[in-house]
Amino acid sequence: MKVAFTTLACPSWNLAQIIAAAQQFGYDGIELRLLDGDVMEYHRDREKIVNAVNLIRENGLEVCAFDTSCTLNQATKQGQQEQVESMRSWIQLASELQVPVIRVFGGVNQSGSETEPSEEEVHIWMAGELNAVAEEAQQAGVVVALETHDAFSSAYRVARLLDKVNKPAVGALWDGMHTYRAGEPDEEVSRVLGSRIMHYHVKDATHLADGKWEFNLLGEGEIPVDNQLLQLAQLGYDGWVSVEWEKKWHPEIAEPEVVLPQYAAWLKTYLPTLKESLSSQAETYQDHKPE
Repeated sequence: MKVAFTTLACPSWNLAQIIAAAQQFGYDGIELRLLDGDVMEYHRDREKIVNAVNLIRENGLEVCAFDTSCTLNQATKQGQQEQVESMRSWIQLASELQVPVIRVFGGVNQSGSETEPSEEEVHIWMAGELNAVAEEAQQAGVVVALETHDAFSSAYRVARLLDKVNKPAVGALWDGMHTYRAGEPDEEVSRVLGSRIMHYHVKDATHLADGKWEFNLLGEGEIPVDNQLLQLAQLGYDGWVSVEWEKKWHPEIAEPEVVLPQYAAWLKTYLPTLKESLSSQAETYQDHKPE
């Protein structure tokens, strides 16, 4: 597994600072969500994104994903078509720049109307949007990854939606904090999503008495990151582990200068032990295998 961080972590940094930090702290790549502190917009920022990817690569790093704002839970045909067109634009750009993943959201539940749609209805129209771009994405060599987030924090719900698509270029982005908040054991997340996990976001946090969550340095919170990574290793996952420190949305949390080196050091120490853990499990199985 390779290690990256999203630019959500450092809204006050310019691209040169981001690249320098990635190199200094030992990251393998960068995940693009912000540029110059702003959330990326395809039409406004296309040239800036192209230049950023080229500069990142010139400095020996990779761009592992484009974190788009595409949000698929749209009740109207017009809204759904807008998301399809937006995904197509991002897929084309990702293909052009050889960026392997674009992240999309499910979004919040549609509510407030007399005829609130059922989960099944929502899944049908969202699957329609994903199916509309699935073949294009596959031909482009790009994966569309739906994040476990918002109303789709549950891996079970994401799996039920993906069952309606069942295309190799459409999968899941596992945000480990959100499935944990949803009360889902890592082993179950691994089981229901399996090989459809295309990308992984890591962050640690603690659930406070008032119901809020406090973001922590890696290993100091309650998110079982070590077990989540073990589950990924058991699946044979060899993609990216990307640090999503949400400094843009929570300016009060620790500075990236503190967090990013700590997360990198923890991950670079722990990840190499997974091979040994899997080997040990295999030996135990062989020792106790029924005759």
